[in-house]
Amino acid sequence: MAENRASPTAGGSAGGFAEGVPCWVDAQLPDVEAGKRFYGGLFGWTFEEAGHGRSVWARLDGEPVAALVPKTDGRMPTVWTVYFATPDAEALTARIRAEGGQIVTPPQPAGELGTTALVADPQGAVFALLQPDAPAGPAGTPGSPGFAGFGKRHEPGTFGWAELYTRDTEAANAFYGELFHAALFGPGAEPDFGRAPVSDVFPAEMPPHFLVHFRVADGEAALGAVTRLGGRVQVPPFETSYGRVAVVTDDQGASFALLHR
Repeated sequence: MAENRASPTAGGSAGGFAEGVPCWVDAQLPDVEAGKRFYGGLFGWTFEEAGHGRSVWARLDGEPVAALVPKTDGRMPTVWTVYFATPDAEALTARIRAEGGQIVTPPQPAGELGTTALVADPQGAVFALLQPDAPAGPAGTPGSPGFAGFGKRHEPGTFGWAELYTRDTEAANAFYGELFHAALFGPGAEPDFGRAPVSDVFPAEMPPHFLVHFRVADGEAALGAVTRLGGRVQVPPFETSYGRVAVVTDDQGASFALLHR
């Protein structure tokens, strides 16, 4: 899939990413140091301090690909969160509320990232928004003006897809189609965000949620590495329209998927 730090669309753009394009991911973990060992061993990521708290930026070949964030409250889930780009977080959260979604955390400054918000769709699936502080240039990186999200993606060891597992795919298509029409359905759109019934992959009682996918060059080798590093296979490999997928958890319980194309 072509890199789509997207061309201008009717939905506007944020630092080069069209509104509604997944542009960043982070994991909220009880133990960031353990996370560095796990994901460094699995994907070859290197890490540096984010400049605030105990969060770290993950890099691959020097480019930012994700963040690991310490949980501030043990009651919070251990989870990967996907961020969708927006040029105006305030306006987008107002639209989300008007369409029946919920605002978990309203737009607020988030250090080097810019402005972020945490929201949920009408079925309760949680996702985040990212409004960069300034347009990103080729050298935009965490900690510098102009950072807007992924410096590298759609390659082994980087973000490759976000799948929403939901109870009602028609309702989800209507909700996200209204919010992110240009990114999902506009001319030249190459979305890396899909929707599927929860029961296709998970037990029917599993709540709606986003599953972050990372590309791998060798699915079997990656599954072996997950197990060797203390994680586990949650759902064995299965075929999808966008590649071969396995759902795994890290050694702290955060779920994500391995995607081989």
